Amino acid sequence: MAGSGVKLTEIVNHFKMTVVYRSSDYEKVRVSASDVNRPGLQLVGYQEHFDPTRLQIIGRAENFFLADRSEEERTKAYKNLFDLPFPAMIMARGQEYFPECIKAAEEADRTLLRVDLTTSELISQLVDFLNHALAPTITRHGVLVEVYGEGVLLVGDSGVGKSETAIELVKRGHRLVADDAVEMRRISGAVYGSAPELTRHFVELRGIGIINVRHLFGVGAIRGSSEIELVIELEQWDETKVYDRLGLDDQYTEILGVKIPSIVMPVRPGRNLANIIEVAAMNNRQKWLGYNAAEEMLQRLDEHAKRELNKGED
Repeated sequence: MAGSGVKLTEIVNHFKMTVVYRSSDYEKVRVSASDVNRPGLQLVGYQEHFDPTRLQIIGRAENFFLADRSEEERTKAYKNLFDLPFPAMIMARGQEYFPECIKAAEEADRTLLRVDLTTSELISQLVDFLNHALAPTITRHGVLVEVYGEGVLLVGDSGVGKSETAIELVKRGHRLVADDAVEMRRISGAVYGSAPELTRHFVELRGIGIINVRHLFGVGAIRGSSEIELVIELEQWDETKVYDRLGLDDQYTEILGVKIPSIVMPVRPGRNLANIIEVAAMNNRQKWLGYNAAEEMLQRLDEHAKRELNKGED
């Protein structure tokens, strides 16, 4: 069970679990699956489709089932289970292990753990913890802000004004997530961004230096993480380039295999980027809810053209 994944010791420490039996490789065991298993079928001998990477959870139902069995039946049930490989077993609700289970764990050299959480609480919190810990992760250059509840990732060349725009947005009541470097994780089909611990809450402003947004603007101006729902690429205005003026063609940026709506925003003196980004965030939310202003305008133009054509025929 050694290799990639989350160390079993990290899980034990995070949930303050009690180690009932410690395997010889306890310090090396890693968990590589975010799902868990309640081994009801395995206890009665059905071993097909068993995932050996999952933690095994024993709840009240499994314990009541085993309590109604004889000592010989329990011994056989635990042998059925411990013949299979898995990282560790966790007993929920602080219940006691049967002696037959401890003996089987010793013979298989498998770790037994116990926690006071209910079975549903344990499964929910454990899966959430593992989803975050095992999520595919990358770090990209950019600035992540939350605007009207939308996670907006600002990217572009150095010096284009990403950090200055982020500060303007913070002054308008929005929240900073990360500046300069954004750590991104894919969780349940969405991409979430956060700041590295070293640079969290800090922003670099050319001519001023490093500032701490949390200290200057208060805790309401920062957020630990946010789903990335819109990518805005800031670039210096190019007179030779034709920019999208209608917004009919949806553009996407792929991050960790997830397609995220994106737009290119030209920068030049006189443009209030904070205002435009606020509008872009609200417009993106409307599109997500099913309303597209560009499509409605195009529909109106089509209807107007048809009416004018009918008038000409009359």
